[in-house]
Parts: sequence; structure tokens; C-alpha cells
Amino acid sequence: MDWDVIYTSELSRIYNYFIYKVFDREIAQDLTATTFERAWKTRSNYRVIIASPSTWLLGIARNVYREHVRKNRFTVPLLQDEHLVSNVNIEQSFQERQDKEFLRRLLLTLSEREQDLIALKYGAGLTNREIAKIKSLSESSVGNILHRAVKNLRKKWEERYGR
Repeated sequence: MDWDVIYTSELSRIYNYFIYKVFDREIAQDLTATTFERAWKTRSNYRVIIASPSTWLLGIARNVYREHVRKNRFTVPLLQDEHLVSNVNIEQSFQERQDKEFLRRLLLTLSEREQDLIALKYGAGLTNREIAKIKSLSESSVGNILHRAVKNLRKKWEERYGR
């Protein structure tokens, strides 16, 4: 197993998964580091015939996230923007922050299962087939759950913004 290749190819996927779960860049970075540290320590237990490196790492990431929730009794902070550039339109920046906060609140209205599927799909960038393997669901079930969740989110978004 070429650890450097796995780390390079999976780092953004794991980080993005955590961004969708915790809405905080610093916490996502910490959880990503914990995931890779744990994977490094247990790499001798990894078996390619059981799971792909991506599936294996996402399994570790999901456990790291569960531990984080238990440990912190989880309060989700507002997703923070990077440093504002001085030539950014203040009104546009304010609207973007409001949009992100509203999206965060919408995501939190979903069930834990739906939140996890959305994080795996849009955060980690997995296919429905890959998600189905991780979640022990059929590929069509994953597609149906995601479709309903996104449709529900879109409806609530349009009710508020009309766009």
C-alpha cells in the first residue's frame, strides 16, 4: 500500500466529508488529521480484498466523527468564511453568510441518516454505489433517499428565497 498516494488522493475527500458534518474548518482539519493518524497506526490491519482505501478511510472518519459528537455533545457553529478581502462587496458577503447559515440550519433538519448520505455524496464526492457499500444499503435506496432529501432542501430554500 503506497501511503503517500492514498493520503494525497483521499485527503480532500475526508476533509470535505467533515466540513459537511461539522460546518467548521478548524474542527474538520482536526478530525481529518485524527482520521489519517488512526489509519496510519492501524494500516497493518487494512485488507484490500475487504475494502478500497477510500471506503476504509471513510469508515475510520465516520467513527472519528461519532466519537467527536459523543465527546463534545456537539453544538454546530456557523460555517466561517475565510478572511474577507477589502474589495469584496460587503452586502454580497453578508448575503453569502446568511445563505450559508440558512443552508446549515436546513441540513440540520434532516435525519442523521440523510445528513450522513449528503456528506458522503457532496462532501466526500462518493458515487451512490460507493455510499451503498459503506452504508449497507442498495444503490437505489441511496439514490431515493438523496433525491428526497435534496428535493426537500430545495423546496425549503425556494420557500425562503424564491430562487
